[in-house]
Amino acid sequence: MKQRSILKAETFAAITTLFSWIAIGTVVFHRLESWNWIQSFYFSVVTITTVGYGDFTPTNDLSRLFTAIYILVGVSIGLVTLSVIGSEILRRREQRYSERSRS
Repeated sequence: MKQRSILKAETFAAITTLFSWIAIGTVVFHRLESWNWIQSFYFSVVTITTVGYGDFTPTNDLSRLFTAIYILVGVSIGLVTLSVIGSEILRRREQRYSERSRS
């Protein structure tokens, strides 16, 4: 049971970190680029997911510098979050399979 609570905490931490990073990006892009909140949120998510439609682009050097750091950290956070969630899903499937095999 202790293992399960650790995994839940790990999943919660990963998701919280990802959403926090998106929130930070949204606020910073809103301030640096004077985009509205929706545009800033959209750019943050599109940037982290590496989609990069190109409809919004940073227009000054400070924004470009922040975006470069935001991408490097954000993609890493996104990958770790997906890894943690994927591991949890696989662990649960394995546990269900083990329980069925024993019955």
